[in-house]
Amino acid sequence: MIFENINNISSKDEFLEKVLIYIRLVEVVAERNSYVLPSDSVINNDVINELISIGILSESNDITKLKIVTKDLYQRLINCVNFYLDHKEAFGGLLDKLSNSKRRDLQIAEQNNNKPTIVDFFAGAGGLSCGFVQAGFKVCFANDFEDVCVRTYRFNHPELPSEKVVKGDIRHIVDNINDYINQDVDVVIGGPPCQGFSSANQQRIIDDPRNELYKYYIKAVSKILPKFVVMENVKGMLTVAEQVVEDYGNINEERNGNTYSYSVAYKLLNSADFAVAQSRERLIYIAIRNDVIQEKGITPQQIFAEIELANNGNNRYLLRDALEAIKSLDAPRIKNMNEVDDEKTGKKIDINKYNGNENGYLRLINNNRIIPILYNHKARYVNEINYDIYRLLDQGDDASDPKIAGIMPYTNRLHCFKDKYYKLIADKPSRTITAHLRMDCHSHIHPFQVRALTPREAARCQSFPDDYIFLGAYLKTYMQIGNAVPCLMAKGIANVIKKYLS
Repeated sequence: MIFENINNISSKDEFLEKVLIYIRLVEVVAERNSYVLPSDSVINNDVINELISIGILSESNDITKLKIVTKDLYQRLINCVNFYLDHKEAFGGLLDKLSNSKRRDLQIAEQNNNKPTIVDFFAGAGGLSCGFVQAGFKVCFANDFEDVCVRTYRFNHPELPSEKVVKGDIRHIVDNINDYINQDVDVVIGGPPCQGFSSANQQRIIDDPRNELYKYYIKAVSKILPKFVVMENVKGMLTVAEQVVEDYGNINEERNGNTYSYSVAYKLLNSADFAVAQSRERLIYIAIRNDVIQEKGITPQQIFAEIELANNGNNRYLLRDALEAIKSLDAPRIKNMNEVDDEKTGKKIDINKYNGNENGYLRLINNNRIIPILYNHKARYVNEINYDIYRLLDQGDDASDPKIAGIMPYTNRLHCFKDKYYKLIADKPSRTITAHLRMDCHSHIHPFQVRALTPREAARCQSFPDDYIFLGAYLKTYMQIGNAVPCLMAKGIANVIKKYLS
């Protein structure tokens, strides 16, 4: 469930973050509809019952503990719950992700459908899963080691019980796989890290001690025996691609009198070919179990050919398309403002003044839905020197541009820092969104405004829907977004694989 009972919370900060999201959503709905929120609501049975339904309380006596934990947020919360109860028609399903009872209903319905299933290892914030779910799959298990990624994943996948999104070491999970996965799995997906790149024909990648996590991904496949495997990795892994093919080829498992093995192929794919407003090359491996190959008469190479054919006619979207229909912002010029909501610099949760489907790209990533709330659209702090650099650069300029030679901090090290600064070009797909944005955003300067891309703008470039909210500290949202696989790219792959799972 999304909320832990007030008496059993494992992380006060996480609990309060969700409470604040609930409060902000209600406040924004009130503002959007020109309603006035009550300022001094009292607790009553209806409010208590709603808090029990949400999962915050188990009984009325828990109110005292709630007051202690929430402190200054307590009265705002009670005001918001009262407002919601009086104006349910204004919310639709906006608060469903924050209600344990609503999640439970959704999960029961999901269990009873016949969708093909996926397991997502190294799931991150859920880009791969998001695309597969959009294509009609259901997640039966997901894992990541980063706490904030697990929180974001759980929040955005209300159809999946929280205990099925596990924060933990894949080595422990795979060694005890039956404790986590007790059903047939159609597709295993994920992007295991491979820090140790050996030279071809010297050492298999699976044998490098630095690649133990990759080794366990292969081990997971051999234990789960999915019909298909989709593995994503960086372009640099192309140098050891044949070693990976060898490692999949070494899977040979006997089960119930049958012997299972895999055939695998790989291809370098660019997200721009999948209607994503970003140029992002990723190495994709697709493996198919031997009995599926025989039954369906399909090979991994043919799957790739079908993926290319299916996406050949896609529109080519530009950065400009991703940046339309969103509030203009100023960069904060005062330190420690990244977490502070402000009208000029942005808010974590705010009114969306647009429908969310104003152009073809937004209609595509939002599935033609109207998104009333804007999430994670908050400009990043910039100091005086960087502000001037941002201002002086033209689209396509980098750190070597003579206009900034007099103020560029790394002039004597341009051979290392040429890409340190870059103003994005509006009429091209965005350059690759990376996890490095958590450190600074100088490489992704907005083409029209004197600031870097916000997390929401970066998420749009990754084709996340506008209502996919990223939890955690502001800078960690960039990490989650930058590490993700673009949703539309994942969806394009999933659509083809799904054809062979009926």
